[in-house]
Amino acid sequence: MKIGITIGDINGISPEIIIKALSDARILKSFTPVIYGSYKVMSYHKNIVKDSAVSFHSITSGKQAIANKINLVNCWDENINITLGKATAEGGKYAYIALDRALQDIKDGSIDAIVTAPINKYAMQLANFPFPGHTEYFTHNDEAKQSLMLMVSDALKVALVTNHVPLSQVSKTITKELIIEKLKILNKTLIEDFDLERPVISVLGLNPHASDDSVIGDEEEKIIRPAIIEAKKQGIIAAGPYPADGFFGSSLWKKSDAVLAMYHDQGLIPFKSLSFGNGTNVTAGLSFIRTSPDHGTAYDIAGNNEADESSMIQAIHAAVDIVKNRKEYFASRENALVRREKQSAGIHD
Repeated sequence: MKIGITIGDINGISPEIIIKALSDARILKSFTPVIYGSYKVMSYHKNIVKDSAVSFHSITSGKQAIANKINLVNCWDENINITLGKATAEGGKYAYIALDRALQDIKDGSIDAIVTAPINKYAMQLANFPFPGHTEYFTHNDEAKQSLMLMVSDALKVALVTNHVPLSQVSKTITKELIIEKLKILNKTLIEDFDLERPVISVLGLNPHASDDSVIGDEEEKIIRPAIIEAKKQGIIAAGPYPADGFFGSSLWKKSDAVLAMYHDQGLIPFKSLSFGNGTNVTAGLSFIRTSPDHGTAYDIAGNNEADESSMIQAIHAAVDIVKNRKEYFASRENALVRREKQSAGIHD
């Protein structure tokens, strides 16, 4: 199994957490890592980590990756300026180049999944990156009709109806059709990627107190509740809409397999409060597997050898597990189909 890992922002902690995550030699027994970045940049950050015994095997494509080695696709050869702790156009440019190379390799089957190290959105804008973030970039380039941002930890799974949308635009962005589409993607990924046979999904309201029967807004009655009813008709086990504060405050979330929040902070504040540093961001709804850590570039500690690699390790393990679960799911479906065809033909094993 080949897991691609993009270098992220070269001025932040991204290279550091990659090096630390891959420092345990035992990790190579479960997958073959393929880093997309620069040998020179990774060597620079390896000097920051100091005690790491990591060594890189330079290749030009994921197809050339060798098992039991930390493979590195050299995406550029030129010398570049590393400005630790700062958002620069150069940092955005090379993060963008690494993303494109990894995308190319996963599309042609050279790797099995992509784990993206953190980027800085301002640096990416300076480099003319035309998307709000990784999720939108991969969705566009995969030509997916819709995708889903899903935050995953051992304790909780939270998905979002809207991702990087200004709060002033959330209400006008949310539609019945969009919620149904997100519920379908979430239900599908819980079954195929997380091995849940009949997942239970809780849906949050948009307004305080889930509008108190339309006293505080009417999106719950006009949009969210009808979407839940329609999703149930399609076989999805969904309930709500629940007031977000009471839902998390009363621990009702523990009775669900996943939660669908209406907007970014509504879902991510409770998720990060419960799981920060041990969570993984999964982009569901794509034709390929993509995960990432649940934190950013941490410019304030870049270069200090203080970065915690836990979330990067979780993101890598999540990618490995999803690859396995998805293969097993489709293999079991194919086996079931073969059995049914044999039975129809009167053939018995």
